[in-house]
Amino acid sequence: MGTSKKDASLAGKQLADKKSTKAEKSVAASDLSQANRSRSASTGKKDASLASKQLTDKNSTKAEKSVAASDLSQSKKPAAKKKR
Repeated sequence: MGTSKKDASLAGKQLADKKSTKAEKSVAASDLSQANRSRSASTGKKDASLASKQLTDKNSTKAEKSVAASDLSQSKKPAAKKKR
């Protein structure tokens, strides 16, 4: 599932905010790149790591955490290991 309109809007605002850090802008850009895409679009490892850090950062705003959560929800999940 792609990024919702609400999260895409928040990501756009985060990109435009001069106070946003490089990491925050990277997460927002990743989220926006997945707006209006099919289920095959997913977040890479680097952006997933940045999003995770943003979620746990006590200084992140509610909007920043929402964008990061949206990004993480679209991250590639590791394949389950087969039992032998």
